[in-house]
This record gives sequence, C-alpha cells and structure tokens, in this order.
Amino acid sequence: MPPSASDLRYRALLEISEAFVACRDYGALLETLWGSLRALIGFDYLALVRYDAARETVRIEALAGDLAKNAPIGIDLPVEGSPLEIVLERKSALYCADVTRETRFRPDLMETFRKFEIRSGFWVPLTREGRNYGCLSFGSRAGDAYGAEDRELMEHIARHVTIAVDNALAFEEIRELRRKIEDEKIYLEQEIREEYRLDEMIGSSPAIRKVLKQIATAGPTDSTVLIQGETGTGKELAARAIHQASRRGQGTFVKLNCAAIPPPLLESELLGHEKGAFTGAITRRIGRFELAHGGTLFLDEIGELPLELQPKLLRILQDGQFERLGGARTLHSDFRLLVATNRDLRALVQEKLFRTDLFYRLNVFPITIPPLRERREDIPMLARYFVQEFATRMGKQIDAIPSEAMEALKNYSWPGNIRELRNVLERSVILTGGRRLYIPRDAFESGFDGAAIPAVTSMADAERRHILEALRATNGVIGGSKGAAALLGLKRSTLQSRMAKLGITRSSSGQS
Repeated sequence: MPPSASDLRYRALLEISEAFVACRDYGALLETLWGSLRALIGFDYLALVRYDAARETVRIEALAGDLAKNAPIGIDLPVEGSPLEIVLERKSALYCADVTRETRFRPDLMETFRKFEIRSGFWVPLTREGRNYGCLSFGSRAGDAYGAEDRELMEHIARHVTIAVDNALAFEEIRELRRKIEDEKIYLEQEIREEYRLDEMIGSSPAIRKVLKQIATAGPTDSTVLIQGETGTGKELAARAIHQASRRGQGTFVKLNCAAIPPPLLESELLGHEKGAFTGAITRRIGRFELAHGGTLFLDEIGELPLELQPKLLRILQDGQFERLGGARTLHSDFRLLVATNRDLRALVQEKLFRTDLFYRLNVFPITIPPLRERREDIPMLARYFVQEFATRMGKQIDAIPSEAMEALKNYSWPGNIRELRNVLERSVILTGGRRLYIPRDAFESGFDGAAIPAVTSMADAERRHILEALRATNGVIGGSKGAAALLGLKRSTLQSRMAKLGITRSSSGQS
C-alpha cells in the first residue's frame, strides 16, 4: 500500500530534523529542505532571507529551486517595501495568493517577481527568543499555490529552520572566537590610534594611556620632566616621545646614562674638556651640554649622579652657563632637560645622597612609567610588535602566536619589564622554525607564575629541536659569530659533540 500524505509528511520532518542536527551551512540546509519537501508542497523556489536590524537591510543568504543562476543572492537590499517588512510588523507569516496584484512591495521587487514568473508566495518569520533572523520564503509560478494545510506545514518547518540558523550563527561565533584565541594574528601596530602610541610606546591600557596623556601635556612645554619607573619599563622611549612632541623635536636628542660612566669621567662627559686639561686629554672634547644646544638632554639614572657634580648641574640648569674642564671661557647652551631614574629620589634626599634643591629643580613634571605587570592587557600588542620586528629583521614569516604562548606571556610577572619581554621574544623568533611562534619553556628567567606552555617532550627531544631550529636559522652554519653555536650560547666543539650524540647532521636541518 502506498504511503499516505501524513506518512510522507512525517518522513520528511524526520529527515529534516536529522539533517538539521549537523547542518552548519545555509546552502546545505536549503538543499535538504528542497529535497524533502518538494514532493509534498508545490513550490518553485525556496529562499533563506536574513535580516540585519542594525542596518535595516535584507539579504538572500541561500536559494534552492528552479530559478535562474543570476538570482540576487548575497546582495543587501532595504527591508522597506519588502515582504519581510510586513512579516516583522505583523509578527506572523505573510501569504500572497497573487503576487502580481500586490501594491505593498517595492517596484524593483515586483519586477523581480515578474522576471522569475512568481505568482504566489509565502513568507514565514524566523524568530526565536526575541531575535528576528529573517524569514523562509516559498514561491510558486502557480497562483494560490498553498492551502491552509500546506502553510501550517511550512510554519512548522520554519521553526526547525530557526533553530538551525541560531545554531549556525552560534557555531560561526565559536569559530571566530577560536580563531582569535588559537591564532593571535601578527601585525605591525601602524593601525593603532595615535593616542595609543607615541614613538614605540605601545598599549591601550588605562595605565599607559595616562602616561601618554602626560607626555602629550608636557611635550610642547620646555619644562624639566622627571621620568620614574623600574628598569626596562621604557623610560628612554618616554623621553624620546617628549622630545618629539616639543618645539625642539627637530633638534638633537642627546642621552647619557649617569650609571654607565665612572664618576671621574662623568664631569668630562657632561662639560667637555680642553686639550691638556688632564692626563690623556690629547684633544678638545665637546661635552653633552654643548651637543644638546637647541635640542634635548636626557640624563638617565640621575640618581647615580655623584654628589660633587650635583651643584654644577644645578648651576647650569639655572642659567645655562658652564666652562669646559681646563677652559676659561664661559659657554652657554640652550637645551631642555629630561631625567629618569629607577630609584626613589625622595629617599635619596633623606639619606643625604641627593641634594634637596636639585631634586625640586628636577621634579617639575614627574611621570611614572608603570611596570609591565600592571599593564598586562598591553602584552599581546607589544608581543605582536616585537615578533614582527624581529621576524622582519631575520627574514622570517611568523603569522601567529599560539593562544597558550600568549597566555604564558600575559601571566608571567616580567621583573625585567619590556626589556625582558623583548629579549624573550627575540630568542623565541630565533628558535621558531615554522610560521607559529615557538617560546621555549626555559624562556622565563625568574620562574613562571602562570599556566605552563603545554609542550611536554623529553629533554633529548627538546634539545634536538632547539639545535635543529638554530641550524635552520643560521642556514646550517655551526661556527662563527653568526653560527648556530653562538646562537645557542655554546662552544663550537660542545655543539658538535651534542649533535653527534643526538644524531644530528647539518643536512638534518634541511640545509645542504
């Protein structure tokens, strides 16, 4: 006995339900509907119409049926004057027994219906939990093609379609989130808005934005700025940014690290000296004060300035005048002073290691650069910038930072701040053999306080991988200043011994 109409409907609904469970593609979804319903309902086309509430537009996402290939699929059209507008207003399905007599639709839609000979249509809303996804559109070249029973089945089908569309959208969002989590894309920070970057001070955290605002405020002035912060936080970058934002930006930026010069030589570095001023002074030397004329003088680690030189600096700051060592002529220099320190100058004043009057002369506009652990949200931005910088320099193409690696970077305390981050990433780029950044497990010098990077291998395998990646990075060169041994911090003989033990040859790395 042939199956009854109700049996056919039941089978069709069962097929549709089973197909929708795994359906993630709109086109496949409609093809399933077309194949299952065509024998039950007389329609010539079936369309999934999506609604964009923010833009007030509609778009045919997928189409199944006998229509021509040049149907308007994927084109955004206004919702106004469309069947979906009426569906949304009445919050129920719309049936038109004779489309040719409709007066509520736009002229261009009427022309489309005439072009494809559509006589009757049924538009069923796809609505779930207050969200309007659009509608399911059935069309036929026959007039008054759908009876009440057909329309009831179509509305039932639309409820299944709504769930499938909702699931498809959810999976799209999950895929997008997974892409963002798994592959942190590398890009130069050229797209970062200007207020989030001055020179190479990269970040968008509240802490760094406060610093950038202070730099923008102090920059155009000629006032002395005291830049405070831990070692490696980027105090020199802040000083350069202030210089570039000032009227002296086209002048010379002269820097001197007060802790890097022995005290007996520091005075000569600052003031300069005449020939014969002291033993070894065989020529005249221009000091940093003179070099900075018309520009900016940046004295780093000002807390290390010897007590005997502090009165001389104070005097020069007051009137800009000084004499070279061994010279009798008074010189004048017009410069702006920027100073930086990782020490507490107030504590040094209390300990009589820093002059009170000099402190107040320097502390005109203090700026404190936050440590990296207080601006962890900036780490991904900094990491991408440094990886791109080193990859470009080394001629490598690194497209992604794995999510677990990025989490490790974000969770580490970074006692060495940005300087340590930069060093870790430079070493990681050197050791990366593919297009995804590889961060060695021993990269964090002071221990790791976050989740470990999941890459459990034997010590021998890890050592073998490091050596092979170093060989690839150096094109198989073992010795010399640019060879794999130098890259790994080993003697040439030590590296060759380990290579022999692990069965590694230069050809193992893919080098001839």
